[in-house]
Amino acid sequence: METYQVSPYRWVILLCMIPALAMVNVDWITFAPITSETAKLYKVSTLSVAFLSMSFMIVYVFAAFPASWLLDTKGFRAGVGVGALLVAGFGMLRGACASNFTVVTIAQIGIAAGQPFLVNSITKVAARWFPFNERATATGIATLAVYAGTVIALVATPYLFQSLGGMHGGIERMLMVYGYLGIFSAVVFFLFARERPMTPPGPAEELVHKLSLAEMAGITRNRNFMLLMVCVFVMMGIYNAVMTWVEDGILGPRGIPATQAGMIGGMMVAIGVLGALILPTLSDKLRKRQPFLVWAILASIPGFFGLTFSSNYYVLLASSALMGFFILGVGPIAFQYGAEVAYPVPEGTSYGILMALGQISGIIFIFGMDACRSGPTAPMTASLFIFIFLMFAMFLLARRLKESPLVQLTPDPPLIPDL
Repeated sequence: METYQVSPYRWVILLCMIPALAMVNVDWITFAPITSETAKLYKVSTLSVAFLSMSFMIVYVFAAFPASWLLDTKGFRAGVGVGALLVAGFGMLRGACASNFTVVTIAQIGIAAGQPFLVNSITKVAARWFPFNERATATGIATLAVYAGTVIALVATPYLFQSLGGMHGGIERMLMVYGYLGIFSAVVFFLFARERPMTPPGPAEELVHKLSLAEMAGITRNRNFMLLMVCVFVMMGIYNAVMTWVEDGILGPRGIPATQAGMIGGMMVAIGVLGALILPTLSDKLRKRQPFLVWAILASIPGFFGLTFSSNYYVLLASSALMGFFILGVGPIAFQYGAEVAYPVPEGTSYGILMALGQISGIIFIFGMDACRSGPTAPMTASLFIFIFLMFAMFLLARRLKESPLVQLTPDPPLIPDL
């Protein structure tokens, strides 16, 4: 009978991934809080600037499955390593050639190619290094790093842009700062990452390389996973679209300046970090997934009302905080639930499917929001109102999900030294 033991080095593995996971999201949303200024500087449309963020969603659709294949066959160290190198290399190119919008766009696409290698590794690392009773927590901490990168970009980008020269060199210097941070994140990962513990922490990670194509195709007949796919498609699409248009299309037309728009968007993600710590930990402790998915969606809807209709800065801050805590906080539980109900499909593959859906919907929703506005500077209130109805529909759909059977597994394995 196989013995399962837990290595304390699992926390080092998790921590060494955090800088790279954070930086890829810093690079994703870099231009969103300064969309108007970037458009004026490069003499392009705001939709062209939005494409810099949207390129991550487009590239993810094509790169997700190669990234998942590399993670599931060669290991997370190889997969994350590729992602970290792409972020570091193209991040420096973006800074060095920041005066040329074409090169910046190419570099942005190169960074985007690294994203799936990084984010698709999250549930893989949780399964390889952590026992069942800690996997949603581990997924939450790693996802926290992704959220933290978004907060850094939303809050720091307007400040760095202005303090480093504004329209006179501010973007060039700001992008170089982000480029150096990308190199730092890659170095940290390669210094401390290890592929696997000496002894597996549980049974679920052992069979991931023994799957047949028929078993992989069977995921399309998995009712719970299919329902989860619809929920993730809508909720991630809404989040990606809102973060892309937060300054130019949502808050700017109401007279909210870029610095305050960045703070409002940053508040959503900052409180989402708190939610990503609290909700997955509670999910692990209670050994429940489905109730958290259901009620988090419902609890976020009042916050979305505030974001849609209010022009008061403090109401907007509170509304974004409420949305962030529940929507972003429950995200790690959704991905862990997906990995559990899809088992024995590899964790990197199930995560990649869900993320790809979220990127596709993000592209659709971003273009849809732009198409629905009545003019280039008009507010996107109608689109936000539609999103409220979609969120309520996802609450009703999530109620049909069944609890994950794997989350009930016991006992927990013992802790052993493995340094």
